[in-house]
Amino acid sequence: MKLGSVLVSVLLFSAALISCKEKPVDKGFEINGTVSGSPAKWIYLEEVPAATMQRILIDSAELGKDGKFSLVTEAKEASVYNLRLEQQDYPFAAVINDAPEITVNIAYEKDKPVVGQTYEVKNSEASQQMKTFMLRFNNGLQKLALINRRADSLAASAAPDSVMQPVKQEQKQLSAQLNEEFRRDIAGSKNPALSMFILGYYQTTANNQALGLQPLDIQDVQKIVDETSVKFPEHSGVSLIKAAIAMQMQGQDEKSSLVGKTAPEIVLPDMNGKEVRLSHYKGKYVLVDFWASWCKPCRYENPHVVSAYRKFREKNFDVLGVSLDKNKDEWLQAIKEDQLTWTHVSDLQFWSSPVVPLYGIEGIPFNVLVDPEGKIVAMGLRGAGLEAKLETLLK
Repeated sequence: MKLGSVLVSVLLFSAALISCKEKPVDKGFEINGTVSGSPAKWIYLEEVPAATMQRILIDSAELGKDGKFSLVTEAKEASVYNLRLEQQDYPFAAVINDAPEITVNIAYEKDKPVVGQTYEVKNSEASQQMKTFMLRFNNGLQKLALINRRADSLAASAAPDSVMQPVKQEQKQLSAQLNEEFRRDIAGSKNPALSMFILGYYQTTANNQALGLQPLDIQDVQKIVDETSVKFPEHSGVSLIKAAIAMQMQGQDEKSSLVGKTAPEIVLPDMNGKEVRLSHYKGKYVLVDFWASWCKPCRYENPHVVSAYRKFREKNFDVLGVSLDKNKDEWLQAIKEDQLTWTHVSDLQFWSSPVVPLYGIEGIPFNVLVDPEGKIVAMGLRGAGLEAKLETLLK
C-alpha cells in the first residue's frame, strides 16, 4: 500500500491504538499495577496519535522487586494507551483513560515469559469493554481459522459439493456473527476512543482476506464514523477521521469516472522482456490486476484471483498481472510461490511506473475489469466480490 496517499487507511484500518481529543481533565492520568513472571526490568507507556500513527513514549518506570509499577501522563484527551515491557515489540495490554487512576495486573507463565497468561483491568469501564471485545473477537477468529483450514483440506482433496457446502455455510454464519457482534459493540460504546479502536481492530483484521472475514466498504465505514460523530460531537479525533473519509470518498468518486470508459492502454514487458499490450485482450473479459511481491495485502488477495481465474478462464476470461515491483527476482519468486499462471508485466519502476498516474492508483492491491470491447465495467473487486461480479457477467 502506498504510504501518504491513503490517510483514512492510516487512521482507521491500522491495528495501532488511537488517540483523540475530548474535554480537558484537570488531574493527571495514572496507571498502577503489577507484573509477575517476567524477567523485564522496565515498563513503558505509549500513545499513538491518529494524525501520525507514530508511537510516542510518554512515561516509563522501573519495576519494583515485587513487580509493582506506576505510570503517569496528562489526561487531556480520550485516548487508548499501550503498556509494553522492555525487549517486546507489542503491548501486553491497552487501556483507555476514562478514569483518573486505573489498575492493570499482568501474570506471565513461568516457562513462557513473553506470553501473557492473563491480565486484569480495574477502575476503567471502557478499558474492560475493550478487553472483552478483543478476547471474544479473537476467540471467534480462532474458530474461523479452524473452519477455513478444514475447508482448504476438503478443497485439496476434491471433496464433492455435498461435503463442501455445510463447511462454507458454517464459515458464512460465523463471519456474520462476528460482524453482528462488532456492530453491537460499536453501538453500545460510551467512549469515542473505544468506538474508533473497535472499528480499526475489526477492519484491519477483515482486510486480511486469508481469514475469510468480510471487510466493511468505505460507505459502511463512513456511516459508522458519522454516527459516532453525532454521539460525540466535541470529539476532534472523530471529526478528523470523518474529514479524512470524506476526502477518500471524493477520491473514489473521481476514480469511478473511469467506469464505462475505454481502459487506458498498457504497454509493458513481460517476464521475458516481450512487449504486451492490454489492447491485445480485446474480445475477452480481462482483470487488470495491479500488485507487487512486497505488498502483503496483495499476497493475501492473490488466492482469490487464482480461484476466479481457474473458475472462469474457460468462459472468455483472463487476467493480466501488472506489478509495481522494482526487483525482478522477487517479482518472479512471488509469481511462482502464489501460483499466478497468467501473463505478467512490469517495468520494475515501482511507483514511478507510468501506469500509476494513468489509472490513478493510490494503493495496491487494485484492479479494473475490462469487457470484450475494452471498456472498464468495474474497479476494486476484492475477495468474494470478484467471483460474484464475474458470475453476473459470465453466466
